[in-house]
Amino acid sequence: MPGGPVSAGGGFSGSGSKVLTFGLAAFAGFGGILFGGIQGMEAWLEVFGTTVDGKKVLTTSSQSLVVSILSAGTFFGALLAGPCADLLGRRMGIIASCVLFSLGVGLQLVTNWGAFITGRVICGLGVGLISCLAPMYQGETCPRNIRGLVIGLYQWCITIGILVAAIVNNFMEKRQGNSGWRIVIALQFAWAAILITGMFFLVETPRYLSVKGRHDAAKHSLSRLTGLYGDELEVEYAVLREGLEAEAAQGAASYKELFSRGPDRMWLRTFTGIAIQGFQQLTGINFIFYFGTTFFKQSGIDDPFVISIVTNVVNVVSTIPGILIIDRLGRRKMLLAGAVVMCVCEYIVAAVGMTQGGENADGSVNLTAQRVLIAFVCIYIAAFASTWGPIPWTRPVLRRLIRARIDMVAFESSAVFPSRLRAKGMSLSVASNWLWNFGIGYATPYLVNKSTPEIKTAGLGVKVFLIWGSTCMGCVLFTYFFVMEAKSLSLEQVDELYRNSSAIRSNQYRQVILAQHARHATDSVVTAPYMADRDAKLGEDELLEVSSKA
Repeated sequence: MPGGPVSAGGGFSGSGSKVLTFGLAAFAGFGGILFGGIQGMEAWLEVFGTTVDGKKVLTTSSQSLVVSILSAGTFFGALLAGPCADLLGRRMGIIASCVLFSLGVGLQLVTNWGAFITGRVICGLGVGLISCLAPMYQGETCPRNIRGLVIGLYQWCITIGILVAAIVNNFMEKRQGNSGWRIVIALQFAWAAILITGMFFLVETPRYLSVKGRHDAAKHSLSRLTGLYGDELEVEYAVLREGLEAEAAQGAASYKELFSRGPDRMWLRTFTGIAIQGFQQLTGINFIFYFGTTFFKQSGIDDPFVISIVTNVVNVVSTIPGILIIDRLGRRKMLLAGAVVMCVCEYIVAAVGMTQGGENADGSVNLTAQRVLIAFVCIYIAAFASTWGPIPWTRPVLRRLIRARIDMVAFESSAVFPSRLRAKGMSLSVASNWLWNFGIGYATPYLVNKSTPEIKTAGLGVKVFLIWGSTCMGCVLFTYFFVMEAKSLSLEQVDELYRNSSAIRSNQYRQVILAQHARHATDSVVTAPYMADRDAKLGEDELLEVSSKA
């Protein structure tokens, strides 16, 4: 994975990019899905489970609470990330979030239900803060030529974290006593320590320091990150200050503006950012990663932990081609294609599971049906990982980080919010993701599990895939009617696209904009030599006269 530059002045941007990217994977991966494997560990159930028919199990209500409560914490953490970044700074904000996260991990090691749940909430706050602060730090410190790639790998790194968690769960599954599940949870301390250590060797972002009036520190930080000194550094810092002053001149932004119905159609941009994150969760992907082990076990699969590792490997591998081809095919086409494939796969999984899945009367299982089920679950995961996994993060999160046009097409095409509204638009979009994550995590056990005398549930089992298939059809309709294709457009051109086109016709209008830009560029190249030659031949008085007439 490429990192940032290591400047002549000893900058640590390269190391910081790697630390943050993989550290974020550990936070989102371990913090978010570890419980999906822990709930299958007998030693953990002995401590926190309830005895039913002589066997320790986790009740539906407890399962719903403990899975979803972390996402509730992340929701509030995401909303608090902006004030935290402004108060403490990006660097110290990340360190404080790591400390908060570590406190939550420590509470989960206690064999007390109340402490465990409290630890989950606190961990969620840390994850939510990090999910905004880390990309923000990367976007303000990485050089323009790799910034898009570094932050565009966000989703891929999360899949690595999920895979590592699944492998750890598999190794610790049969370990006796409390040490097994405690080791799984305590491993999260390592990732927090890596992030904290890395951040102590990194610099605060020049943007934050400049906003706070610490200009000497801002120049030192900028020098560390770019390797520039003297006049070159002053020029680069002047460009930074010019951008900040231009933003300040526009006045303070408000959340109300995000829902205005003027010619810029901010309401549509805000709705798109919020809804695309919600629909990402409604694809049902977290059912596999939160409840996959339990689901495969109920389907009669002998070793569900191994199958969980297989699905996670598919998730990691399939994310890579998606990142590489986003800017060739465009986001709109990929979102449509991914939603269609997921919809078909989920309906097939539901049909196979309802007709041939589970155990027969004699206790045997249909091996062919099991293989079909696993195969289409893997295809479904591959479709998600290459489309709906990374793309929602390249639209709302990255647009917060763009302050000027850069060379990478991926970043130019992802800016939808104007710069002064980008921070608030990002916070709403990311919070939407965590809010839906919480809702789905809370509701799924009540949808899937069988009813008990104490709690009535829907008891859908594999039929839940009919719901996910239908929501994927909703993804198709949402993308078709609301998602603009802004591939290869600059920030100003995106504004023009939203003012003058609908989502359905956005690709055609985008091509018109690019054609106009190409003609303008060609005219500039052709006329520039002529103008320079003319100016050289004219005297100063004649040149002033020509200019005034023009």
